[in-house]
Amino acid sequence: MAVLREVSAVCVVAACAALALGAAHPAQAAPTNEQCENRVNDTTAKLLECIQEPALYRHLAALQTISNDHPGSDGHGNRDTGKPGYKASVEYVAALVRRAGYRVIIQPYPLKAFDVVGEPHFEAAGRDYMVGRDWYVARLSGEGAPSAPVQPVGQIVTDDGADSRSGCSRADFTSFVRGHIALVQRGGCSLDAKVVNAEAAGAAGLILFNLPGPIGQASLRGTPHVAQAYPAHLQSMAHIPVVGVAAYDVGSDLYRRYLAGENPVARLDIMTKTGGEITDYNLIADSPFGDANHVVVVDAHLDAIYGAGILDNGTGSATILEIALKLAKTPTLNRLRFIWFGGEELGLFGSKYYTGNLTAADLKRIVFDLDADVTATPNYAILIADPQNASNVQNFPKNVVPQSRIGNAYFLRYFTDQALPIRDANAGNDGTDSNSFSLVGVPNSGIFTQQDCCKQPSEVAIWGGYLGNFEGDIPSYDGGCVDQPQRWCDNLPNVAPYVHEFVSKGFAFVTLKLANDARIDGYTR
Repeated sequence: MAVLREVSAVCVVAACAALALGAAHPAQAAPTNEQCENRVNDTTAKLLECIQEPALYRHLAALQTISNDHPGSDGHGNRDTGKPGYKASVEYVAALVRRAGYRVIIQPYPLKAFDVVGEPHFEAAGRDYMVGRDWYVARLSGEGAPSAPVQPVGQIVTDDGADSRSGCSRADFTSFVRGHIALVQRGGCSLDAKVVNAEAAGAAGLILFNLPGPIGQASLRGTPHVAQAYPAHLQSMAHIPVVGVAAYDVGSDLYRRYLAGENPVARLDIMTKTGGEITDYNLIADSPFGDANHVVVVDAHLDAIYGAGILDNGTGSATILEIALKLAKTPTLNRLRFIWFGGEELGLFGSKYYTGNLTAADLKRIVFDLDADVTATPNYAILIADPQNASNVQNFPKNVVPQSRIGNAYFLRYFTDQALPIRDANAGNDGTDSNSFSLVGVPNSGIFTQQDCCKQPSEVAIWGGYLGNFEGDIPSYDGGCVDQPQRWCDNLPNVAPYVHEFVSKGFAFVTLKLANDARIDGYTR
């Protein structure tokens, strides 16, 4: 908890304003949690005073206990997709919302089981890269042991902040030599699209490497360090071995050597195993109130990865759980549907299954989606997940961006009124469940408070805090705790409870506004 004390002590203007939120009646005691859950909270003032830090923290503590009680074969507790700790998390939330009066459905869906066999190997240009540090095997990678020249594909970018569509088009592979190993960069489209194009061009393997950017210019405990590697996830099984994601310095070195005429050769040795299907779950809770033909979905992903997942995304899950409990007795114009998705960390599997299996009539009834993904970052930023900034926005139906503005505007209105700066996220809703709703034409918005590394000077100027990690060891550039294999530190000390409260209040404000907004009552797609 030392990190939380250190960050809290900064108390920039925004943070201090946040600490005062909900104190509209300083002389009057706030209602108790029990009172809040047993009354109609039909105004934003009544709802916001019922979103309280202790209740939010109790949910996080429960999820931490669930993780601790369900260790994996490595001895570490976890709430990962397909594991007992995740199922226990579903049961915890389901019991609470069912008791509050919601109609609860636990929706099972299949996931392909996947494992890497033995120790994978990747070497190139005389360097032997370390798995888990320099690179990872992409989930659902094919297997093989090719040794072949590396050939860059499409536009590789080396400028900070630039984006790449490398490998997104068949045209990128026009001059590709069959049997070579394709070098592509993340961004612009799904990894699946890049793999399909590479396979069609006859690639023997694919190396996906990270973009340059702020994280690539960070330093690791004072030493030069460029963009970290992390695991990528395919939706469908590849037929070739896939490195994903390699660190930026790995890919950029190969790219530089190729441009210099060195024709670097890479050797991959990746063996994988699929063991049929595992069952995962989404949890759906419908309010008894509101027009069932006009549904506002409020979602968060409940699964973790590499441990307890308390910041990512126990916090978002607790945010929407508290809002659901405090609105359990409140009539609304539009129907509220709270969903806790599984499989988000592996590739939005839960939300894609949910949206992909709706009937046309049921899909039409959903008029908006609101997503909470990471809501209690200690060294925070406050960002709107605006779909217009998503890397795959070109794939969204045309109604999505303009019809999403109403949710974005509510977030902007609330936080601006509270003197808390809020900005659009550069990556829109990339990598979070609202992206699945965008793809099927449902307008959406959301909020998150950032994770990992690295907070930049411009962000410190807006929100205060420190350069470097958003969470974990602060200040530091070691990458943080979220989605970091073998780190096992996304636990209760990785969150700031006071941030959780003021962000959850803002999310509650937007939820109630959308629940009673007649302007979204007649959306057509």
